[in-house]
Amino acid sequence: MCLLMHDVEPMKPSNTGWLIADVIEDTTAFAWSRTEVDPGLLRLLVDPQWQPYIVFPGEFVAPERVVSEVRVEEGKRPLFILLDGTWSEARKMFRKSPYLEHLPVLSLAPEQLSRYKLRRSKRDDHFCTAEVAALCLELAEDVAASEVLDAYLDVFSTHYLAAKFQMPLDPMDAVHTRLAPYIPPV
Repeated sequence: MCLLMHDVEPMKPSNTGWLIADVIEDTTAFAWSRTEVDPGLLRLLVDPQWQPYIVFPGEFVAPERVVSEVRVEEGKRPLFILLDGTWSEARKMFRKSPYLEHLPVLSLAPEQLSRYKLRRSKRDDHFCTAEVAALCLELAEDVAASEVLDAYLDVFSTHYLAAKFQMPLDPMDAVHTRLAPYIPPV
């Protein structure tokens, strides 16, 4: 995973990008800037071990760039580039990042709606960054990592909302029980 993070996104308590880094060892994060590109990001995009995909809705992209499946060449691994920010920030990042224009755009078409409730969106088909990452992992046939990330997001959301509204937590509820098998013993 490669997180391209907008401005103050990493500092927001509701940011889910960091959950991805907790679950996926090969996660990198870069700050996005309209005027400067991190040289490390440019090196990552041309690294021969990776097959990069920018993840973005296909309806906003020229059809010839859009793919709906993850196909990698022999000896390569998929690299999912996730634009971490609000929907309007992500659109701006996509439009104003010419170094991403040559990459295929992976357009997700999930059957479910977003469960993310920590920020408001006008549309139920706008997903948070961790939900997008879980869908990408599923497409890449890493079902175990997808399930762990999805379960972790549910626990994160439960804890966030409990703290926000000063509600008690139940460590034996369904979301905690779902994540429990993936937590290594201490």
